[in-house]
Amino acid sequence: MSITVHHLNNSRSQRILWLLEELGADYDIVSYQRDSETNLAPPELKQAHPLGKSPLIEDGGTCVAESGAIIQYLCERHGGADWLPAHDSEEHVRHLEWMQFGESSFFVPVMLKIYAGRLGDAAAPLMPRVEEQLAAHVAYAEEHISDDLHFCGEGWSASDVMMSFPAEIAVMQGYAEKAPKLARFVEAVHARPAWQRARERGGPYFIW
Repeated sequence: MSITVHHLNNSRSQRILWLLEELGADYDIVSYQRDSETNLAPPELKQAHPLGKSPLIEDGGTCVAESGAIIQYLCERHGGADWLPAHDSEEHVRHLEWMQFGESSFFVPVMLKIYAGRLGDAAAPLMPRVEEQLAAHVAYAEEHISDDLHFCGEGWSASDVMMSFPAEIAVMQGYAEKAPKLARFVEAVHARPAWQRARERGGPYFIW
C-alpha cells in the first residue's frame, strides 16, 4: 500500500517528497494550490487536516502531520534507518536539536519576515528586530553546518531534510553572501536526483 502525501505547492511538504524519493518509497500525491492573491492554502485542505496544514501523510490507517514527525516516521518505518543516528550516540542529541531548530527557532523569524513584509510601512517598528533575529539564526546555522554541508554526522540525514526548507527561504531572502555554506547546502540539495524527481512529481517550486 502506498503512502499518500497531501502536498501544498511552495511549502514544507516539498522536503517530504524529497525524502520519500531518497527512500525509494511508493507514494501518491494529493495536490493543493495556494490562492494566487493571498498565497494561503485552499479551504479544501481542511478536509484532510482541521487546520488546513500541509504536509500531511496517510500510511494505511495512520495519519501523520507536522514535518518533523513525518520525517522521523518515514525514516523509522520506511527504510530510512541510515538517515537517523544511533539512539545512544552524541549525534542523536544533535539530530534532536536540529530537528527542533528547523521548525521552531529558525522558522519563527523566517515567517515573521514574510508576513511582516506584506504590511509595508506598518511593519517598520518590528522589522529591525525580525532582521536581527533572522540574521542571528542564519549565522548560527552557517557556523554549525559542516564543511561537507551536513548538519548531523558525515552524510545525508533527516536533519538535513528538516533544515532544507528554512535554508532555502533564507537564501531566497538574500543571505547567500553572508552564509556561503548554507547557500552551497541548498545547491547540493537541489542537485540530488531524488530532489529533482520530487520536484517533477510535486510540480513548480518557487525556490527553483
